[in-house]
Order: sequence, then C-alpha cells, then structure tokens
Amino acid sequence: MEIKGTFDHFNIDVQDLARSIAFYEKALGLKEVRRKVAEDGSYEIVFMGDGESNFVLELTWLRDHADHPFELGENESHLCLRIDGDYEEAREYYRQMGCLCYENHKMNLYFINDPDDYWIEILPKKR
Repeated sequence: MEIKGTFDHFNIDVQDLARSIAFYEKALGLKEVRRKVAEDGSYEIVFMGDGESNFVLELTWLRDHADHPFELGENESHLCLRIDGDYEEAREYYRQMGCLCYENHKMNLYFINDPDDYWIEILPKKR
C-alpha cells in the first residue's frame, strides 16, 4: 500500500491571539482565512493562509492557558516560509521588527521568532 499525503496545516498554540495574528500579517503577509470559536469560549482557532497555497497555519488560543506562556522546551521543530523579493532587505526588516533571532551566514538562512517564541525559518523564493 502506498499513501500519498498532502500538507494541510501546521498548528501552534498562542497566548495572545490578536498579537499573533498581527505578527503573522506584518512579518509574513499571512491573512486570516477562517476562524472557529468554541461555544463555551474555551478555545479559538484562527487559520492563516498565504493566498497562494492551500496550506494554512493554525493559531490556537486556549482560555485555560491565556494567563501564562507555553513551555516550548527543547522542541526544535519549526515552520519554514520562502519569501519573494529582496532576501537581505527582508532580513533587515525583521531585524528592525526585533524578531530576527538566528542567522546562519554560511548556509545563507535565518530565523525569526513570533510572540510566543516559535522559530520560523526564512528562505528566498528562488534558490
């Protein structure tokens, strides 16, 4: 049996949903594509898309976790986005935003971190 999968979404838990939405809009140009709110208010999920692919980033806010940050531990998983335009100009933009958190000049890549300290690898669209 051979299974052929396609990417659908990647989920991260966020402490402040509005702050995270604003970050992903400003830093990566992602836009909200849909939202799901629990009837009892226990969670809210916002799906952010790039407008080109069907892949979405799922931002999950949990009421019981709104007053303290998530412990990310030694988890080295990360999201990676390829961006159009001037790669170095974007790097400076992220530096000015205060979210450029790691640079590997030898491999010509860098990471930014979101408000909850999730790391996002940034690569140029064409390599």
